[in-house]
Amino acid sequence: MPGPVRSSPIAGSWYPGDPDVLKGDIEAYFGRASIPDIPAKPIAIVSPHAGYVYSGPVAAHAYKALAGYEYSTVVVISPSHRAYFPSIAIWGEGAYETPLGQVPIDEELCTALVGSSASIKEEKKVHLAEHALEIQLPFLQVVLESFRLCPIMMGEQGFGLCKDLAGSLDKCIGKRDDVLVVASSDLSHFHSYERAVAMDNIVAERIDAFDIEGLNLDLEEGACEACGGGPIMAAMLYAKARAKTNTLMLKYANSGDVTGDRSSVVGYLAAVIY
Repeated sequence: MPGPVRSSPIAGSWYPGDPDVLKGDIEAYFGRASIPDIPAKPIAIVSPHAGYVYSGPVAAHAYKALAGYEYSTVVVISPSHRAYFPSIAIWGEGAYETPLGQVPIDEELCTALVGSSASIKEEKKVHLAEHALEIQLPFLQVVLESFRLCPIMMGEQGFGLCKDLAGSLDKCIGKRDDVLVVASSDLSHFHSYERAVAMDNIVAERIDAFDIEGLNLDLEEGACEACGGGPIMAAMLYAKARAKTNTLMLKYANSGDVTGDRSSVVGYLAAVIY
């Protein structure tokens, strides 16, 4: 495949490095996930990005909502955990690689996005060690099999940048109905189980009500937490521009449900927008 390939730094640690084991684990997560009927083709999903042993069962609910649909391109929007930069970084050529194979970049869409806003830049370096974007890909590879990727990383997540990104996505995607947006986000971090549930319910309620401004205010004031709050709001703003404002909350859990340690947990949520 021509162009630079972004190899995985987390296969074998955050999720299995063996392709057969990886696919088997994801299919098992799908088998245990139960979701209601989705009355229309999803335009976006929200999915967590912790190690699969923790968040995989939750993420499976979001990805199961895509079963039976086809998407030519998937835009994955993630936060940056390892580098701060006051812009949006795209890996715009070549491919992203996981144990399940290489996912080709939608170079045409990436180039259009970079040209649409001074806030969106072609910047590969910040992608190299980040887990939050890549960890979505094996689920996509299993449920969709074939698609192109537009990998977007937000170094800063202010509401203005979210609106800028959403506007660029709307402009560059246009009337296409074969594009999915994935917002990669965990929720509250390192609170007690009870406190985490209370905070995370605020995020869930704002998404459920499609209240983007309310979510932004709650995040700014610390009433709730989401390390990918920017990606969630950008996805919602894009969906709103496309007149897709229906949501379904599919699953919530936190790390305490897996480990049994309720003293300090991380929250995970799966949701669909259609």
